[in-house]
Amino acid sequence: MTGRVLITGGLGFIGLHLARRLVKSDYSVTLIDNMARGVVDSEAEKLFDHPLIEFQKVDLLDRQTVLELGSGFSTIFHLAAIIGVAHVSKQPYHVLTANTTMLDNILELARRQDALKRVLFSSTSEVYAGTLKQFGLDIPTAETAALAVSDLSEPRTSYMLSKIMGEALCHHASVPTTIFRPHNIYGPRMGMSHVIPEQLERAWRAKEGDSVPVYSPTHSRSFCYIDDAVEMLFRMMSYSSAEGKTLNLGVSGPEIRMQKLAILCHEVTGKCLGITPMQDTLGSPPRRAPDMTRTNALLEFEPTVSLENGIKRTWDWYQSNVFGNNKRSAC
Repeated sequence: MTGRVLITGGLGFIGLHLARRLVKSDYSVTLIDNMARGVVDSEAEKLFDHPLIEFQKVDLLDRQTVLELGSGFSTIFHLAAIIGVAHVSKQPYHVLTANTTMLDNILELARRQDALKRVLFSSTSEVYAGTLKQFGLDIPTAETAALAVSDLSEPRTSYMLSKIMGEALCHHASVPTTIFRPHNIYGPRMGMSHVIPEQLERAWRAKEGDSVPVYSPTHSRSFCYIDDAVEMLFRMMSYSSAEGKTLNLGVSGPEIRMQKLAILCHEVTGKCLGITPMQDTLGSPPRRAPDMTRTNALLEFEPTVSLENGIKRTWDWYQSNVFGNNKRSAC
């Protein structure tokens, strides 16, 4: 066995894909999740059958329960957080307190490990949102961009602020850490509240010749397929040079407008569909893309899955596992 890894939010999109990658390299993996959004679907059940996988239902807000996880972990990936615009808008105070408390408990667990190599903390691309709004921002955006916060009275600010606070905690926790900022990771089993599965489902439901709504049609993003993202995370964990670093996770390009993205999603279904441009989503920045120069050089890795290929793989999975059978996938 190579080492023992703890993944919080282990039933989520990135967590389960990451666990698969780790066991392929002979790591023992403990997945923990409070089941508030995580789903034990067929993908999770198959993984649970692996002899190197253990799953525990854990409330990360309960410090004593967290500390009882033990002291044998070599690496901790902290992916768990309250996320999603709907959740953040309804309970901003809880987002601030819960996200900070969960990380604080995990860092205390980290201090008690016998041979800890690293804590890897999942921040967010949202940390750049305040700077963009207040001062403008170079795009693609480097990790060295100064961070500013948006209006503190805005509920959506709570999530971004909880992640900036989390980054600060990692810097001062006296444990080895790597901070990563995910940018538009996509792929199989990512839930339905994301633009690519949303467009795939709309296309699946549409009839030939129908027109499909596209929100924020002129806004652009760069999208990173989950297999590439997970390989970068694996290397962040494995490379000692990543310790103490803050790294973007994603791809710099190509940037693609939401209208063009929708067309790619429609094409993979084999249907000829029209586009109905809709209003811009409130709070959505017109552009977002990470500068991956530092990450790619440090990890000696360049993404290999094209957007077209990734959308095809995502469509194949959703068509087989979700569309038409009302099954849930990760949220």
